Amino acid sequence: MTPQDHGPAVPLTRARRLRPGSRVAVVAPSGPVPADRLEEGLAVLRDWGLEPVVAPHVRSAHPELDYIAGPDRDRAADLQAAWCDPSVEAVLCARGGYGAHRMVDLVDWAAIRAAGPKAFVGYSDITVLHEAFALRAGFATLHGPMVATEAFLKDAATREHLRATLFEPETVRTLGLESAGALVPGRARGLLYGGCVSLLAADLGTPGGRTGARGGLLVIEDTGEEPYRLDGILTRLLRSGALGGVAGVACGSWQECGPYEKIRAVLADRLGPLGIPVVEELGFGHGATALTIPLGVPAVLDAPADGGRCTLTVEAPALR
Repeated sequence: MTPQDHGPAVPLTRARRLRPGSRVAVVAPSGPVPADRLEEGLAVLRDWGLEPVVAPHVRSAHPELDYIAGPDRDRAADLQAAWCDPSVEAVLCARGGYGAHRMVDLVDWAAIRAAGPKAFVGYSDITVLHEAFALRAGFATLHGPMVATEAFLKDAATREHLRATLFEPETVRTLGLESAGALVPGRARGLLYGGCVSLLAADLGTPGGRTGARGGLLVIEDTGEEPYRLDGILTRLLRSGALGGVAGVACGSWQECGPYEKIRAVLADRLGPLGIPVVEELGFGHGATALTIPLGVPAVLDAPADGGRCTLTVEAPALR
């Protein structure tokens, strides 16, 4: 498939589902990884019947910048080597944090594209890589919990939803926690894209970055962004034209972003005038329970005006 240069157009190429015995690589494209959490997460993967392989620099630390997991070229090399290894069927991120922006342009995306699709899982700062896989390689990915993060390790529902998505994707095609509600009622169909909204805004104007959203269903969440900062992030996306043509928006968690009523007011003020369906608190992102959201596949967003259950339903399983 030809990489998509500007925004949603046609469904992206999906990877094959995993099976017991599948070899999966764990990488750290962003922040440093706590050793105890990594080992606990690897144990979960083994319990699922997978064979996890830790990339060479996952346990590394940058010699001067303690907020990233090793030098940029090492982190990029780990991702590329894992993807281009024919024995590896999936690439799972250990954690997010900060750093993906620093290494994304060091990856040989032509080599990634030539190697073909694989299941790729992460969220938070990993949003930058989801965008790159979509726009530079044409691959669908999974916005989901990471191996060394609290939600994956502590929340059974989070783990099970990821496991089912990886092994039995046809069983988890309708997404949405009971908390989901219609901020703006309606129904929309489109190609799923998005992630951590501050990273989407930070990606504007960068090489290969997204310039439009026609036919797209946007999923957004974030952490640690106060209401006025979230307002600025959404305003930048609006002013840049990056949301032009978006069909609907599904919002996840807003952990440590301030009182939710204030966040809700910002979302309504900035997204409401678009005149498209907007669902709040769908149940993905940095929250205690984090559903796995397929990116690059067509889906339908339902936000009933009568207060009925709000859902996001993918039209094809996340993996083949």
